[in-house]
Amino acid sequence: MKKLKMAILGTGGIASVMADTISRMDSVECWAVGSRSLEKAQAFAEKYGFQRAYGSYEELAEDGETELVYIATPHSEHFENAMLCIRNRKPVLCEKAFTANAGQARELLAYAEQEGVFITEAMWVRYMPMLETIRRELADGVIGEPTMLTANLGYLIDQVPRLQRPELAGGALLDVGVYPLNFARMLFGGQVARISSACTLTDTGVDEQDSITLFYEDGRVAQLAASMKGLSDRRGTVYGTKGFLVIENINNFESMTVYDTGRRVVKHLERPGQISGYEYEVEACIRAISEGKLECEEMPHEETIQVMELMDGLRREWGVTFPFEK
Repeated sequence: MKKLKMAILGTGGIASVMADTISRMDSVECWAVGSRSLEKAQAFAEKYGFQRAYGSYEELAEDGETELVYIATPHSEHFENAMLCIRNRKPVLCEKAFTANAGQARELLAYAEQEGVFITEAMWVRYMPMLETIRRELADGVIGEPTMLTANLGYLIDQVPRLQRPELAGGALLDVGVYPLNFARMLFGGQVARISSACTLTDTGVDEQDSITLFYEDGRVAQLAASMKGLSDRRGTVYGTKGFLVIENINNFESMTVYDTGRRVVKHLERPGQISGYEYEVEACIRAISEGKLECEEMPHEETIQVMELMDGLRREWGVTFPFEK
């Protein structure tokens, strides 16, 4: 089977996870890596077995043999980096948050559609087989009628420089808060009637801890929390009329446990074996590209825009803006 030639734009931590993942996939060839430093690109290429290394993003985008570019730069750079790839007709898998705001997302997706170039957001949990397992159990009524969910994600990452810097679209929301929001939308949908939220701010003016409650039109409620200065259990819980369901790690579903009304365990499922979990989004891209599609059904463009609009609204309420938005 012909392998898809994949490139990575950026050489940071998340790029390393993707590089290690695709180096172990039979369907992908580690083709090219691009950095603003040729030395960094060459070291990255040597470590993970990439065929080509470029000292600029422009050179990477111009590589005629690349078939998919994974963008792994800070949120503030996603728009320009992805536009560069689209201009060079390179399919794109862009790390979350897709862009810094919804305006950028709409412009980028409209341009990709105009040019007929594939692009999707690397919200990796959307592509995982465990998501379909969770949805199926809920649809089968394992906990009766779902009425409420809670989800949290918190890491000790407040000292990461880019997360403190407004000019890099820092803060907890775009980095970790996006996961509880997606979790709620994946299981409860997007028919939200109203939102109540608050956050605490860093000295630099970005959000550091977020509390978000979504009230749905049908009466369901989602209580979400995100933090970049406190370690959380990363748990998602769905409450229902006949029990409740607990998902360990909403950032990479590890297991699902179902409890009855007596709080007794009635079912427990572990996730299937995986390389890192990133392989699922890459495989989805390969399928979509081979079928001539411009988006992945697992993460439709409209859903990406709606999540970005939701986060824009939260930031407006909190008074968090980025310098390039003014």
